Parts: sequence; C-alpha cells; structure tokens
Amino acid sequence: MRKKVNGKIVMATLLLLVFGLISINSFAKMANNGYPHKKRITVYLAGDSTVSEYSSSYAPRAGWGQFIQRYFDNTIVVKNAAIPGRSSKSFIAERRLVSILKQIKKGDYLFIQFGHNDEKINDPSRYTVPYSTYKSYLKQYIDGARAKQAIPVLVTPVERRNFTKEGSARNSHGEYPAAMKELGLEEHVPVIDLTANSKELFQELGPDRTKDVFLWLKPGENKNYPNGVQDNTHFKETGAKKIARLVLEGIKESKLVPLQNHIIK
Repeated sequence: MRKKVNGKIVMATLLLLVFGLISINSFAKMANNGYPHKKRITVYLAGDSTVSEYSSSYAPRAGWGQFIQRYFDNTIVVKNAAIPGRSSKSFIAERRLVSILKQIKKGDYLFIQFGHNDEKINDPSRYTVPYSTYKSYLKQYIDGARAKQAIPVLVTPVERRNFTKEGSARNSHGEYPAAMKELGLEEHVPVIDLTANSKELFQELGPDRTKDVFLWLKPGENKNYPNGVQDNTHFKETGAKKIARLVLEGIKESKLVPLQNHIIK
C-alpha cells in the first residue's frame, strides 16, 4: 500500500525549487547586465567644442566628453549634448538646455562647462559678462536641473595652450572661472576647477610636450589636416583623455556621491 506523502514536505520541496530558480535567474541577470539591482544614472554634458564629440572626419580632434564614459561602470550613462561654438547664452537660445531638461530625471547629473565662447565680445549672440550675464545664464542650468531633482555640477573652462616666453603657463579665460566659482558658492553647487587643474598639467608638460595634447599636426601627418594645424584650443584624442581624467579627479575631490563610487579606472 502506498504511503501518503506529507503535505508539508511537498510544500517545502516546491518552495526550495522556486527559490532555487529565482536565485539562478538573478545570478544570470547579474552576469549579463552587470548590476540589475542598481538604478542607472545619466550624466548630461552641456558645453562647447572642448567637451563635444567629433566624427572620424575631424580625427584626431576630440573633446573630453568623448571619452569620459569609458571610466565609469555600466550603471552610468553619459549623454554628451555639448556643441562646438556655443556659449552659456547661445546654448540656451538654441533650446539645447530645454532638450536636456525634457530628458533629465531625479538623481541624474548635469555637468556645465562654458567660457571659451562667452568671451567673444564681438559676437552679441554669444558674449556674456563674467559677473553678471554669465552667472545669470549659468544659473538657468542650475535651476533647471534642480527643478527636475537632478544634480548640477559647474566645470570651469579648460585652459588653452598659452605660455609666456619663459615657458610659464598663462591664464586665458580672464574672470570667467572666478565668476563661475563665485556662483557655485552662492548656489551651493559643486565646482570642478578644470581651469586650475588643466593649467597645472600644462605647466608640468611645458610648451613642447603640450603640442601632443593639443591639435598640433605637421603638413602631411594626417589626411584630415593635409596642410597641418596649430590649434591651441582643441585637443587630440590623447589630450582629451587626459582632460577627462582631470574631470574624474574633480568628481572625487568634490565627493560627488554616488557618482564617484562608479569610477572604475
């Protein structure tokens, strides 16, 4: 005669099988997707040509925003909205900030680097005054990000290749970096001082070695620049990577949690 199977034993066995399948599935997801239990964070970049991405027809010209993704784990997504030639004013006028704010979500970051084209005093569509209109335009980025419960981060403009005859690196952005830092204090917004950090790097490298950072090419050296080029504002890919690393150091110095916890290189 068959023995009756205890109902409690059957139930316990079924539960073990179910939990076993769930565990296996969870591990499979972690293997395939990295960190399924963690929410992805998007880092938006608003800036100019020193930040933006370039097609192969411009290579080896590159912006630091082109490479920063590779230094984060796969819970971070970088969306580079930087465009060459834009100032804090013209970026807004072209509704590029509006486009970012339509997408940005709670817990995301908005990195803001302008200054190079805000200095164009002969171009009223781009020019801003450091301690007045420059600050007021930057504040629109801050207010917009905060309205969406995102985290604004100010980034002072990266330095140009600019040396004295004696080989000392010079400031090339006037009062714009100081005005941005002042705004950061007023609005309690973290500021990555890329101006100071890049100047320190360029001073360390000196006038000759910085030619490997910036877009300096001899005639015939690259098919995209057959006549050569001597550009003291834009970077080669190797230089853009160095600047991206300075931004990462700034993230750590500013203790941008949780973002700094996802830096892997």
